[in-house]
Formats: sequence, structure tokens, C-alpha cells
Amino acid sequence: MITQGPEFSGYSVWGFAAANRYHCHKAKNVAMPDEKMEQTVELQDTQLSLYSLVLAAGNASRFGGIKQLAEYLDESLVRRSLRLGTQVSGRKTLLIVGAEWQRVIADCREHVPFIVRNENAASGMASSIACGVRAAQPAADAILILLADQPLITLDHLLSLEKSWRASPSSIVATEFGALVGPPVIFPATYFAALSTLSGDAGAKSILKNNSDAVIKIAFADAAVDIDTPEDLQRLSS
Repeated sequence: MITQGPEFSGYSVWGFAAANRYHCHKAKNVAMPDEKMEQTVELQDTQLSLYSLVLAAGNASRFGGIKQLAEYLDESLVRRSLRLGTQVSGRKTLLIVGAEWQRVIADCREHVPFIVRNENAASGMASSIACGVRAAQPAADAILILLADQPLITLDHLLSLEKSWRASPSSIVATEFGALVGPPVIFPATYFAALSTLSGDAGAKSILKNNSDAVIKIAFADAAVDIDTPEDLQRLSS
């Protein structure tokens, strides 16, 4: 069962209710575990809190279908990214949906702790980042941004990003591939205000560029592989 969470301007939040129920934190307007679970987490989790945001809201016009549901190695792209996100952040994982959101949620319903529906997804990736950050920021010390169309990202790489961030919590930790720096990327809370006002289709490139001195780069060449067309997926699978 899905429990309806808070609705804000341009987005809304849901949590899956199975063994545990979810509610909206009255003071912070963010979906959180129930009070008993909150007390358990507070006692056990003394580390800085890293939330994973899995971006799967785009309309994928070049793909000619629902790219998020396309399969690689017998797993949909969105489920693959979501699995990695939860391996890093556990229940502190948010799936950002937009285009064809009902079908994307149906594909992931057994795997996702929280869902953020971006009603402005057509305006570009930046709006999905902004929605996710606004939903997570009351409880997060940092966010890890994952794209659903980077199928070669590995758990080892994500754990390397996390390790570098925990060693330097005020730093941005980004992936370097070729001459580019980008996702997966961890942004500490210092940058939440800037992230929550992003617009357009350039993602968080401007924040990375404007704060280059604060960026730790972790090389991972396979991050350059992303899926834009069915042919991209066919080449990767062959």
C-alpha cells in the first residue's frame, strides 16, 4: 500500500507502507518512519545521514518509449539504480518520478522506500533534483544523486564516493569520466539551497562549475555510458 505524504508546490511525496507505516513529520513536512522506528534509528545511526535521490522522471523523447523501464541484464534501468541507491542509503532513498510515473512506480513498488512525484518534470532534470532535495533536506546531511540511465555504475564506485564524503563532509564528491565531472555525485547540505532552486535541463552542472575548488573527483570511466536511444542499449547488451 502507498501512503500519501505531503503535497508542495510542484511535487508530492509518498511512502510505501508494508511492515512499517509512514507519516509526514509535522515540523519538517517530510515523510519519515513512524515514531517507534525513529527512536530506533536515532539510537543506532550516529553517522552523518546520506540520502540517495534516484532521478527517473524524464520523458525520454529520444528513446521513443519509457526508458526507465528498459531492461539491462534482466533488470529495468530504474530498478537497477534504485537497488544501488538503497544499498548505499537503505530506507533513506527517494525515487523521483514524473513522466509515466504510475508505470515506473509499479515496476519498483517492492524496492523503494519513498517516492517524490515531480509535476514539472517536463521542464528538465534540474526540477527533479530540486524536488528531491526539498523533500530530503529536513533530515539529510548530504544527498547522492543517481541517474536511472547510467547502467554501468557499480556499488563499489558509489561506496568510494561515500567514503570520500565521510572523510571530508563539507566537500562535493563527484564522478570524473574523461574530461567531464558529474553524476553520481554527493552534495553536502551546504549546497541544498542552491540545488533546490535549480531549473532547466543542465542538472547541477552550474553548481559543480561554480564550486570547483570544493569538488573531490573520483574517476570512473564507465559513468560516460548513458542510455539515450534503444540503439545505445542494444550496443551495450551485445
